[in-house]
Amino acid sequence: MSNTVRGAVASWAKTMANELGPFGITVNNVLPGATNTVRLEAIIKNKAAKMNLSIDEMEAEEKSIIPMRRFGEAEEFADACAFLASPSAGYITGVSIPVDGGRTSCL
Repeated sequence: MSNTVRGAVASWAKTMANELGPFGITVNNVLPGATNTVRLEAIIKNKAAKMNLSIDEMEAEEKSIIPMRRFGEAEEFADACAFLASPSAGYITGVSIPVDGGRTSCL
């Protein structure tokens, strides 16, 4: 469902970045991909049951569509957020950054 609002949120971040930039405030989006969480485990389990596959088979199929061939870790998502909130990212604003192992083909 996030696909339906992703473009609007990206545009809103760009607008906010332009409005708040003069005050030294940055606005960015961080777009999580498949992240190794309890929620992802439940999704894989449900999909496996619907497709009559084992959980391992379903997990392998899901990983196969990610260029890095693995799920992300919550810490990797947190690291991206921490970077954007740090002084090192002080000149980055109005962008959407996928943290998804390369899965997003376009924004």
